[in-house]
Amino acid sequence: MEITACRPQDLDTLERLMPSHSVAGGHAARFARQEAGESTYLIPWLDGRPVGHAEVRWTGCEAPEVRAACPGCPEINGLLIWPETLRSRGVGSATVRAAEELARARGIGSMGLGVGEHNPRAAALYARLGYRPVVAYVDRWTHLDTAGVRHERADPCTFLVKDVRTP
Repeated sequence: MEITACRPQDLDTLERLMPSHSVAGGHAARFARQEAGESTYLIPWLDGRPVGHAEVRWTGCEAPEVRAACPGCPEINGLLIWPETLRSRGVGSATVRAAEELARARGIGSMGLGVGEHNPRAAALYARLGYRPVVAYVDRWTHLDTAGVRHERADPCTFLVKDVRTP
């Protein structure tokens, strides 16, 4: 497996294999934030195919509760492993570790991420990786369904943080 920052030529492949319906979190939007220096859009590759993604937002989580509790803490956002048959095989762990290494290379001492109350499997992974709960918040986002209808979402989450100064 190889984990790389997204390249312009990856966008069509990502959209074809892992279509995104998020309004602000689509592949092109994440790549644009990377190009603006706000984030790094990580893509894990297996046998020449993308098998997920995660965006390291150097600007941190947008939720006011998180910004107040964890000022300046970058966030791993939108971690996805696809197809589902590849979950629990180390791809997510490797992607999170790659994000942590990027933070260390920048001299950043902590990394955060949010986990939804409805996702105990991800919460267990993050706990195994050393992430600890800091603050509850509501993650608000918008997506388009397959008919193009816009839906507003509000998911109860917990923001978790880890000291990443040493691997």
